[in-house]
Amino acid sequence: MHTNLEKSVEFEPVALQRTPRQNRDLPQRLGDFSTITEALDYAAGGVTGFNFYSGRGALEHVVSFADLRTKSLQTARRLLALGLQRGDRIAVVADTSPDFMAVFFGCQYAGLVPCPMPYSMYIGGKNAYVARITGMLKAAHANAVVAASDVLEPLSIAAKAAGIECVISHEALAEKPESFAKLQSFGPDEIAYIQYSSGSTSEPKGVLVTQRSISSNANVILHGMAIVPEDRAFSWLPLYHDMGLVGFCLAPMFGQVTTDYLSTSSFARRPALWLRLMSQNRSTCSSAPTFGYELAARRINGEAKDLDLSGLRVACIGGDMVRPDVLNSFSEALKPAGFNPTAFAPSYGMAEATLAISISDTAKPMRVDVIDRDAMKHNGKAISVAHSENSRSFVVCGAPLRGHAVQVRKDDGTVCGERDIGRIFVSGPSLTAGYYEQAEATVASFGADGYLDTGDMGYLLDGEIVITGRAKDLILHNGRNIWPQDIEWAAEQAEGLGAGDVAAFAVEGDDGDDEVVILVQCRKQDAEGREELLRDVSRLVHESAGSDCTIVLVPPKSLPFTSSGKLSRAGARTKYLAGELSGGAA
Repeated sequence: MHTNLEKSVEFEPVALQRTPRQNRDLPQRLGDFSTITEALDYAAGGVTGFNFYSGRGALEHVVSFADLRTKSLQTARRLLALGLQRGDRIAVVADTSPDFMAVFFGCQYAGLVPCPMPYSMYIGGKNAYVARITGMLKAAHANAVVAASDVLEPLSIAAKAAGIECVISHEALAEKPESFAKLQSFGPDEIAYIQYSSGSTSEPKGVLVTQRSISSNANVILHGMAIVPEDRAFSWLPLYHDMGLVGFCLAPMFGQVTTDYLSTSSFARRPALWLRLMSQNRSTCSSAPTFGYELAARRINGEAKDLDLSGLRVACIGGDMVRPDVLNSFSEALKPAGFNPTAFAPSYGMAEATLAISISDTAKPMRVDVIDRDAMKHNGKAISVAHSENSRSFVVCGAPLRGHAVQVRKDDGTVCGERDIGRIFVSGPSLTAGYYEQAEATVASFGADGYLDTGDMGYLLDGEIVITGRAKDLILHNGRNIWPQDIEWAAEQAEGLGAGDVAAFAVEGDDGDDEVVILVQCRKQDAEGREELLRDVSRLVHESAGSDCTIVLVPPKSLPFTSSGKLSRAGARTKYLAGELSGGAA
């Protein structure tokens, strides 16, 4: 069904030639810079850069690092012409385009703080998108909003709700005169940007990424991936997320690596186009969450023999739990294309560490650890066993990157031994400065000893990190982070429900992914009324969060609360799994 459409990669316009794979006269430096502008100033001395492809596979935009620097300096002066002051926060919608990059890097030269915002409206549609952006704009205390014309209308609504007057399109910004004010770019100890990739709609958390932390993380990523001058990267990851922004925009620029882009929405429509363009461009490095590899392998429809992926030497996996069965299926499907499974590089990271904490050795095969399920759940031990119905397979995600350290701790803070499962803590120069304007959340996550509480559970194996799940409430469903508060708020809008009537949490499915369960306190006794409530909650949750879920109606006053009066999702989950809460499900 999809084969012919996805196979028809258009010819590139004759007048447009993608940037070269490598520089001839500029020696490669792997991120040994102190600021983003210092790195771009150096990269601009070569001929490499960024290339942008359409959803039909046509090359649409070519931007060398030299061109990017020139346009970024012009954009910096135009931003200052709007009356913005040094340190002001600029919300910029992160579509996969040269315009976004010009604003992001322009802010660096102007001493303004970019806050990348999501581009896509998600399944929930316009209202959910406006609500999400409004929360981010308020949290960032943004002074201006810059966006592509096609999302300017919902952005304007969000900006008005957040009390922001300056909303401008890329086209309108390009027509502004350039300020004659002297540009004051950020220094090594100053902020670089604010990353909004965590937190609920009502309480988004902005991670403060400093120049020092991004410089450090770019350096260890480039060395961790063993980047060489001949490398050429490819990405469809969203640029508002740390995987896309750091892993395949900032880090490649810090290493002068040419990178080709396909928008996230184009990948979602035609996943196999990712593989076809990598084959066409002889890409050597790429990355995706597990579900990305699954989609692409499914859509290639047995025509891998037409591709050549023999040059792909680094295929990073991150962003969610790495599933070995999916990667094995991808390897089998792409074997005719010359794909080498050794290219798989499972990794671990998060925005609070700028991005990467660990990357598997790219020269060695992916390692899978099979452990006893009962020992893991009941004794907190990762005991190695043979494959069986009672075993779980976990992918080993590599040793901590250079200069970083990882500890696995018990609930009392004691450091665990090898194969003891506990909470993961990390330290190192890539850690961010905390959460913007959220001192309490910063103190809760960043300890006095310099270690960050990741909220993830796992164990160490021969000094390498294995992730087993999450200790926090965050739900990971189909590769997306979903906050239970957002689901609960949406469900509570159903007639007859109010605050405290809904509890949302994740239950691990057979495939290792999170299944969303929603417990709803129901006061209706008649079958028709209960069925109507199930339908209303399902509709509201799907519109808001875009997720499928299991809805269970439970008796009034049956949801557990903490001693301080807060809903206990952990308690609700425990009672549900124990069979103490049951009722009509959907």
